Parts: sequence; C-alpha cells; structure tokens
Amino acid sequence: MQGDAAREAAARWDDRYRTGDTPWDTGLVSQELLNFLDRGIVSGGHAVELGCGTGTNALELSRRGFRVTAADCSAVALKQARSAASSVHNIEFFEADVRVWEPDFGPCDFVFDRGCYHCVRRTDLDGYLRTLQRIARPGTHVLLLAGNDREVWENGPPTVSEDEIRDEFAAVCDLIAIREFHFEDAGGQSGPLGWSCHFVWRAS
Repeated sequence: MQGDAAREAAARWDDRYRTGDTPWDTGLVSQELLNFLDRGIVSGGHAVELGCGTGTNALELSRRGFRVTAADCSAVALKQARSAASSVHNIEFFEADVRVWEPDFGPCDFVFDRGCYHCVRRTDLDGYLRTLQRIARPGTHVLLLAGNDREVWENGPPTVSEDEIRDEFAAVCDLIAIREFHFEDAGGQSGPLGWSCHFVWRAS
C-alpha cells in the first residue's frame, strides 16, 4: 500500500470522526479488554493499541500501569485522544496506518486491536502482519477483536470467519483462545457479534 492510498484512507476516517459517524466510539472501555486484563494474563510493561480512536482503551491501559503506545490513522481522532489524555504521562500517540507502519519504538509486551484487522485484511493483510512483526517479539500477547461472519449487521463491522482467522495467523502466532462475544454499542447495549482472539506471537 503506497502513500496516496494511506492518505486517502486517513481522510475517510477523519471525515467519519468529524461527522460523528463512529458507532464503534462509544466512550466505553472494551469489556473484552477488561476481562482479559482482569484474568492477569498480562500486567504492566509496554502495550500497543492499534486503532486507538479517541483513546478510551489506551487510557484504561495506562490506568492499569502499562506504558502505552497508541496509534490511529485519523488525525481528528488523535486530537481528541490527546486532549483526553492531556494529564497522563505514560501514553504516547502516533498517527500511523497499520499497513504501512513507521513508528520505531522496539518490541512490546501486549498488543490490543479492536477492529483494525477486520478492516484491512482484505486490502493488505501482509502489511498488517508486517506491522505486528515490527512491534511484537516472541511471547508478546495479542488480543484481537473482529467482526463475526455468523451474524452480519447492517452498518456493522466487517466480518471474518473462524477458519480465516486461524489460517491468516497460523504462520506467525499461536492461537491460545478464540470465542464469540458481542461488541458494546452506546449505552452499554449489546452490539454486533464478534470474535475475541488471544494469540501469542511466535515469529521472530
């Protein structure tokens, strides 16, 4: 994916944040993220959030004691995220596309992705996996949330099958757990069906 395409994608996401056409941006911390952290699978260290939007989950990770690197391709979303985190010192925000990653900060302990993979996998899966290669190390935990093809919602997220997830990550990750869950809509209402995937990065 070249620079012009990345800029066009960023412009589309900027437009959605400007107009408020962001049903995923509920202001609620992901319940799946909370459940994962509460199980103590990973605690502290360096966390990277791909597609951080306006920063709700990045702020929760910082509250949990992580040093957080949070990235999004939308400058509009990042402006809101930086404002929300203005008094927080353990979060660094980057404007970056998950398919053409440029920030260089070394490997991390935990990657959280609530919705990037299912948006980019059909256009540049290889670019997405290269990004994970750059930010992960063997043993890095990855929590990935994606739309579930067993239930398609009008205006819902892109969807993917369990078999596709298994196949697309098989060469680089060990799949620890995959289960169905529901994304949260505004007000904490049950939203679209999703996959909650816990991987451990294997590729070096």
